[in-house]
Amino acid sequence: MELDAKIMQMADEMAEELTRQRRDLHRHPEPGWTEFRTASIVAKTLSELGYEVHIGREVMEESARMGVPTADVLAREKERARREGADPAWLDRMDGGYTGVVGILHFARKGPTLGMRFDMDSNDVTETDAPEHFPNREGFASCHAGAMHACGHDGHTSVGLGVARIFAALKDELAGTVKLVFQPAEEGVRGAHAMVEKGVVDDVDYMLGAHFGFKAKETGSVACNVVGFLATSKYDAHFVGVPAHAGAAPEEGKNAVLATACAALNLHAISRHSGGASRINVGYMEAGSGRNVIGDKGLLRIETRGATSAINRYMEQEAERIIKAAAAMYDVNVTIEKAGGAAGGNNTPELAAYLENRAKELGLFRDIMSETNFGASEDFSYFMERVQERGGQAAYMMIGAQLAAGHHDSRFNFDEKALVYAAKMLAASGASILLGK
Repeated sequence: MELDAKIMQMADEMAEELTRQRRDLHRHPEPGWTEFRTASIVAKTLSELGYEVHIGREVMEESARMGVPTADVLAREKERARREGADPAWLDRMDGGYTGVVGILHFARKGPTLGMRFDMDSNDVTETDAPEHFPNREGFASCHAGAMHACGHDGHTSVGLGVARIFAALKDELAGTVKLVFQPAEEGVRGAHAMVEKGVVDDVDYMLGAHFGFKAKETGSVACNVVGFLATSKYDAHFVGVPAHAGAAPEEGKNAVLATACAALNLHAISRHSGGASRINVGYMEAGSGRNVIGDKGLLRIETRGATSAINRYMEQEAERIIKAAAAMYDVNVTIEKAGGAAGGNNTPELAAYLENRAKELGLFRDIMSETNFGASEDFSYFMERVQERGGQAAYMMIGAQLAAGHHDSRFNFDEKALVYAAKMLAASGASILLGK
């Protein structure tokens, strides 16, 4: 049987398993750095399929992790994962929230190294209890309060395991090496950088990523040439002053409330960059302690964005300068913590064109979209940037899926038919890349 036809058949035959896996993961969502159960399922499955499996600190650089929960939260979530069936053989290798997994499979003949990224984490969202919500109706809604797969990562992980099965079955027919990267903490763009800094894609010649929905809103559509990834940085700025009685001794205080407010206002006054899109946003501000107290604490949660990593660095530097200047003006201390980040970038044009041609050859999609501007941030861009910097090619696809509500909405759900579309497109495109066709 011709290879494409064989892959199509295998993907069709695993449709029920893809759906079952997706629903299991949807029922047990795990936010960033706490994907203990999910990662153990991934590691166990890859190992059983014959992949060389690397996990935990082997694939993550400690100093590059961002927005990691406290040790108490990590320990609690790990124990919950154990109670809910996480494989103990893998669980203890993820202590401290090192929940990344990489599976490597070498094929029969020499050839290129192909990387694929699949994100695993859920959102900090409480799933709707509306009876008409499909996961409620079918009995697989989240069983974890305050956590929900509201962005489709349950589907991405399931597709990744499906692709892993297809490649394992074709081991004697393919060439080169495939490296499947299962990434934690994509939400808040916190996880990819740690894997990139550990070098997990330094030997990759071609890197693929994919996401359900966004600009590809209909099942049976695909966008292969995605451009306009905005670089971004997320920061928390903590201001600490000196409290004092607002009536009896205001001169003894150092006002962190005013420093916080001053910074918030002036951050939005940063000059925009002539080289491309630049953004700044103060998304959260909290300050003070009481009506009659000179406020001694303040907190800003901010983000910068840029059309390129260089433009975003400009926005970062200006933001840091303004925050520190506001603290100095009111003689208070400030600590700035990075909570997330992503690079800017675009798909490699040659690889995007190749994927578009493959989509046409496979005859899978009713709508193959032309160049699609992402206009947002996704930390797959770190993998993309590293591979491209080292002479390789990288591309990110949007696989069409009808949605019940927008991403990160408590009513989110996607058409599960998209699982098979994604498995077919990724496996067939990956196989032809490995064979140099």
